[in-house]
Amino acid sequence: MAIPAQGAKYRGSIHDFPDFDPSQDAEALYTAMKGFGSDKEAILELITSRSNRQRQEICQSYKSLYGKDLIADLKYELTGKFERLIVGLMRPPAYCDAKEIKDAISGIGTDEKCLIEILASRTNDQMHQLVAAYKDAYERDLESDIIGDTSGHFQKMLVVLLQGTRENDDVVSEDLVQQDTQDLYEAGELKWGTDEAQFIYILGNRSKQHLRLVFDEYLKTTGKPIEASIRGELSGDFEKLMLAVVKCIRSTPEYFAERLFKAMKGLGTRDNTLIRIMVSRSELDMLDIREIFRTKYEKSLYSMIKNDTSGEYKKALLKLCGGDDDAAGQFFPEAAQVAYQMWELSAVARVEMKGTVHPANDFNPDADAKALRKAMKGLGTDEDTIIDIITHRSNAQRQQIRQTFKSHFGRDLMADLKSEISGDLARLILGLMLPPAHYDAKQLKKAIEGAGTDEKTLIEILATRTNAEIRAINEAYKEDYHRSLEDDLSSDTSGHFRRILISLATGNREEGGEDRDLAREDAKVAAEILEIADTPSGDKTSLETRFMTILCTRSYPHLRRVFQEFIKMTNYDVEHVIKKEMSGDVKDAFVAIVQSVKNKPLFFADKLYKSMKGAGTDEKSLTRAMISRSEIDLLNIRREFIEKYDKSLHQAIEGDTSGDFQKALLALCGGED
Repeated sequence: MAIPAQGAKYRGSIHDFPDFDPSQDAEALYTAMKGFGSDKEAILELITSRSNRQRQEICQSYKSLYGKDLIADLKYELTGKFERLIVGLMRPPAYCDAKEIKDAISGIGTDEKCLIEILASRTNDQMHQLVAAYKDAYERDLESDIIGDTSGHFQKMLVVLLQGTRENDDVVSEDLVQQDTQDLYEAGELKWGTDEAQFIYILGNRSKQHLRLVFDEYLKTTGKPIEASIRGELSGDFEKLMLAVVKCIRSTPEYFAERLFKAMKGLGTRDNTLIRIMVSRSELDMLDIREIFRTKYEKSLYSMIKNDTSGEYKKALLKLCGGDDDAAGQFFPEAAQVAYQMWELSAVARVEMKGTVHPANDFNPDADAKALRKAMKGLGTDEDTIIDIITHRSNAQRQQIRQTFKSHFGRDLMADLKSEISGDLARLILGLMLPPAHYDAKQLKKAIEGAGTDEKTLIEILATRTNAEIRAINEAYKEDYHRSLEDDLSSDTSGHFRRILISLATGNREEGGEDRDLAREDAKVAAEILEIADTPSGDKTSLETRFMTILCTRSYPHLRRVFQEFIKMTNYDVEHVIKKEMSGDVKDAFVAIVQSVKNKPLFFADKLYKSMKGAGTDEKSLTRAMISRSEIDLLNIRREFIEKYDKSLHQAIEGDTSGDFQKALLALCGGED
């Protein structure tokens, strides 16, 4: 069994079996495989209940007792995925890795994903053991085999990683952090072409702690995460390898949680990946992987394996998983700590919010008005010109074009556009022509009027706008509809949901910093109302009002601190508890507020993804998000989108829309990541 560092807590899911007797276990396995058929249940139960060190002793005892090779007998008796899993567990970890790499480079084609996963994630010691195991098992040099099967910068980085010479975390030099940050910047963003050698040297050799500081500094210096630069500067398998290295440096358990999720999501299961990770991490960091999985994907690893696999294969995987984090009363404090660190990071790393639409240089409203009139005059409409002008001007410039159009031609540009274009394109172009507050006011009015209420739109707008934006919306609503937004919300909603919306619609959220003492009090209220505090106190109605007040009126920096205090107090993430304990529109509103506080660009990245995933597209949601965020933070949304969904927003729009509507959306998107 892997021995944790001095003072470190063991985070594997498989432990040494108490009162272990290798001869007795060898006998039990022999009996399970003797005669016609085999007792697979007994085999999986025994092997998944022993540590790897104990399994090696069983192999030796089996050989001594029966003169036979246990792994060979298991291979003969078992089949398919179950056989691959059990045999993988029986090999020492380094030999298991060696076998995976041998399989990845043998035969036609190379399994680059397997090479990336293993070589990007192993420690120096694990790498040295792997090289020795490969030599012992195959009488070949691993480095030579990798060189013979790969090429270019991808090959060079694999060879660097294979040396297992990453510096230790002991000493970090601030000067070197600054120097490496500058070198990476100059090797990529500031250079015509890319100096791949600098990326290989720094990411392949520096210590993890040093590189985490380099990544923080890189974000502060350039305004973008290192991952965005890697995607922009590198390509192919080399890009994938470098991104995997960065992910493992940030958090190896998070990297594997993501790999496991992708192995099981969608149609079909990538069983080789699933088996390799469950075997290789079961005695290292499976508890951390489980807990990060639960935090990140809002479901337990256990439940996903249960729903995605079957038979003895499933039973063995679930044993390796070691427990269900969705089970009643299950604590997963390390997952909460991941969330805690995320809030801490969000408070420290002040990422600049950037839109994708900027004021046009050499702006000439007169020329634009004439070009638009020409595009709409006579037979047919020149949609390309309309799209090009309107998507490449800021909203303030569009308002000037409207005024100039009226002055020149005595005509209303909005009315002309409405008569010339239709459908989704019309909705997008006309939305861009409205001032932001009037656009939001119109969306709210549509959400309220008619049969039924569009609660999702009400929540999206009111939970994410700043005080200044909310006040501007109230004025625009009054001006356009001669009614107060508050009155319309009151007449169209009810109960706690109405109170939440009206509170948000006043635009009176505090704008100061955090108050740590008050944050602890607020966290206690949250814990009591969500019924997970040790000693609930006070009147429930009064607590509900206080909880609503906290989420709807406290400043964002203060709420981040409340969420941290909540985690320290309860070992739970407030968002997950709200989802579990609440329901309906109230739950949706509170979740939207929490997500907006945590990471607003990620909130909108999720909105955009959901508007395009599955059969059919929610064009209204897609249009609303693209219009409303294009000058605020759409560039940040793009980065969150590709980070979470492994494809760019540009690709998603391209794959899910068509025609002029697609052209306009891609212009607003502003580029391919």
